[in-house]
Amino acid sequence: MVFHHNQPQRQLWFQLETVYLVLGCETRENTAIFRNILAKDFLVNLNKRNKDNINSLSKCSRNFKDKRLMEYIFLITKELRLDPLAGYHAIELLQRFMEKRLTDLLATPIPQGAAANQPGSYEDAVFEKLKEKFPFIVFTCVQIASKLSLHSHIIDNNTAVRFLHSVGHSVSKQALLESELMVLKGLEYKLNGTNPLTFVEILLEVLGHNEPSIPVERLHQLCQHVLQFVSLQRTAIYDSLLVTTTQCVNPRREQRHKFVTVTEDCMLLGVGVIAVATFILYNRKWEQIVGELSHITGISVRSISDFAHVTLMHIVSST
Repeated sequence: MVFHHNQPQRQLWFQLETVYLVLGCETRENTAIFRNILAKDFLVNLNKRNKDNINSLSKCSRNFKDKRLMEYIFLITKELRLDPLAGYHAIELLQRFMEKRLTDLLATPIPQGAAANQPGSYEDAVFEKLKEKFPFIVFTCVQIASKLSLHSHIIDNNTAVRFLHSVGHSVSKQALLESELMVLKGLEYKLNGTNPLTFVEILLEVLGHNEPSIPVERLHQLCQHVLQFVSLQRTAIYDSLLVTTTQCVNPRREQRHKFVTVTEDCMLLGVGVIAVATFILYNRKWEQIVGELSHITGISVRSISDFAHVTLMHIVSST
């Protein structure tokens, strides 16, 4: 089973497979062992980065994962026939860029005489300035993400200008280049971030090796649909999960504050998505797969089950 990984992962995969060819170890069995070791190494790396992200959440976390915004990015991805991975990567790039951009702008000293008698007007001006550029920033993040995927069409500037014109935005190629440079600088050229689909794919890779009887390729197809549903309904789903977790219909403010780390936990999201897809496709194997996912990640069976139960309720209520 081969899933699409981001460019640095695929490059490493290719390099290591080349080593096996040179050593004369390219047998089906050795390749399977090698892929499993590599997938587990990726998973360990993803787990560390996931924890680092959770421990360094900013006050702006979740602000740029609004349903309408994510739906817009998914529609761009579909319209331009990009790999779904590019859409999720674009969302993470946008989140990181906007967090840093807002932090930097609001931390800049107010110019002397700028709205001295009108409190808040400088902040309003900052947001108004960003508002004008925001559609182009969003598209730029998608364009950058398309260049990082080996299995995606790359959005060149000709395509970008045509698409933006078709949705009512007139922009020059020079303006697009300037927008791309601005985003790249804002991200400090650190583009290899994590995204939920990567977690799902690596977890499926490890799961398929540990339990060869599990049809992970079919699960992978459904997981993409489940992940998109959860992404678009994240507010409602996580609100329900908070109520389930706290056993409180109206959770207190401090409970909501602590729960933010759960909403940003990509590993929990990954196992939850796979659990939901398994329940729909292979109900008889559900307990076995959830148990294996718990063993792989260290996330409790109860936590995985709660996430799956809440998500399934929302899927049913939406049909």
